[in-house]
Amino acid sequence: MGYEKQLSENESLFIIQQMIETAKQEQKSDGIKGIIWGWLLFLVSLVSFANSKMEWFSQYFFWNVFGTLSLAFFLFEIIRNFFFNRVPRVKTYTGDLLERLNIGFFVSLLFLIIAMNVSIRPTAGFTLLINLYGFWILVYGAALNFRPSIIGAFITWGIGLLALFANRFDIVMLLHAAAVLCGYIIPGHIANREFRKSQLDSSKNKEYGV
Repeated sequence: MGYEKQLSENESLFIIQQMIETAKQEQKSDGIKGIIWGWLLFLVSLVSFANSKMEWFSQYFFWNVFGTLSLAFFLFEIIRNFFFNRVPRVKTYTGDLLERLNIGFFVSLLFLIIAMNVSIRPTAGFTLLINLYGFWILVYGAALNFRPSIIGAFITWGIGLLALFANRFDIVMLLHAAAVLCGYIIPGHIANREFRKSQLDSSKNKEYGV
């Protein structure tokens, strides 16, 4: 009986340790997804700005290509995760929250893209997209307790307010690029730097048995 009690105590300590480690990991993000998404949006914005001046293709050509490829990628991810990903995944509160946030974000994104092609002007549509970015970035930053993203969200909303008064597509594209730079790219690189530093510190601690 004493052995069983001691084993139970060890297991309990192990479970507590795992919970602490999981909680620590929930507060960290490598920022890679935000960096990739932000740079893609940034580049398409600048190329669309240049296209509006040079008139290489139709005004929304690059956004149509980007939207089609993005939609195909996300459909692929959904199919892969639901039907082919059999590896068990440890669920956490923050992970579940961000997963639902992503679903809501991309449903809203799809809704706005359809609206821009059916009923609203693209300049107004991209302004609404900036507002949507700010909402996603704020919730993401609050969930991970990441201050740069929270600050980036309010800067993004500020740029979105400026975009409300811009009636030219080329100006909206520059403001859109600035919004994703402040909301996604800069916080993403800060998160990535902090994540790599924490990984390096963790490796050093393990090396020295701390």
